[in-house]
Amino acid sequence: MKKARGMIAVLGTAVLMAGAVGCGGGSKESSAAESMSVAIETKAAASTAEESAAETTAAAAKTTAAETTAGETTVAETNAASSSGITLEPQLLLEKDGIKITAQEWVTDEFWGNGIKLLVENDTDKKVSVSTNALIVNNYMVTDTFVADVAAGKKTNEVMYLDSDELEAAGVDNIGQIEIYFCAYDSESYDTLWDADVVTLQTSAYAQMDMTADEEKEGLELFNEAGIRVVGMAVDENSYWGKSILFYIENTSDKNVYVSVEDLSINGYMIEPYYSQMVYAGKKAVSAMDLLQNDLDANNIESIDEVELKFQVYDAVTFDDIVVSDPISFATE
Repeated sequence: MKKARGMIAVLGTAVLMAGAVGCGGGSKESSAAESMSVAIETKAAASTAEESAAETTAAAAKTTAAETTAGETTVAETNAASSSGITLEPQLLLEKDGIKITAQEWVTDEFWGNGIKLLVENDTDKKVSVSTNALIVNNYMVTDTFVADVAAGKKTNEVMYLDSDELEAAGVDNIGQIEIYFCAYDSESYDTLWDADVVTLQTSAYAQMDMTADEEKEGLELFNEAGIRVVGMAVDENSYWGKSILFYIENTSDKNVYVSVEDLSINGYMIEPYYSQMVYAGKKAVSAMDLLQNDLDANNIESIDEVELKFQVYDAVTFDDIVVSDPISFATE
């Protein structure tokens, strides 16, 4: 996620849902519309030319890193890890149905960011892929793309990287606690073999870790019902895909949920939203709703001025609706 530009003010009217709502699209009640205004401080972005050059350099470096043999730690990773100040004790994380996962060390890559070097051993008679259902850092949901493919009777070293952009957006500097929900599936049939319970790791920075986002109390509260709170934090006019709107989501309910957006319009024009964020019970997330530049160009949208949308919250297990909000409108400037 690139940095948002300057200081933006969000002025608007949000329809806040109130009252108990049952699963599966039961009756819903809305509170009266409330007028609210809030100033959102965002970080200054580099110039367009600088951002473009940085993206090109980073993309080339990431491509090179991705081609490194699985399990091989580069000199840059080793040096970065030693200077990060964070360490992790080697420990067995999981041993289940012939699959053994061991955390070996903390590593830091100049472009990929922080991660955990994992040894994955397969003592079964089939090729198995090990991945994750969820990764949570300091109570914040973090996207990861970890997959370890291991042939029967073999083992591999892989690094599970923690998305540095998402951690930065959440204001997380000292990574102290990592919760991982591992899963495994047959590499050929893609059938799920098992879903493991949470594995929790603590780093050397556990006592100093950040558990709250710098901006979590700053922004426009757009939605707050059924234990799900959504705050509009910032508009990024120069995101990777085009433009984006940054949301802070807090789940104080006892259910794992997905939060998505429907019926989105920008400046009065319908735009396809690309947004679905899973938030486990008792956890938080800071994530961006991307707006593709092609869609914006098709409607001659040069800046995000007026936004209207609905939030859909649904159960992550049953996929039943928990609540769908009334239209929520706000303006940015």
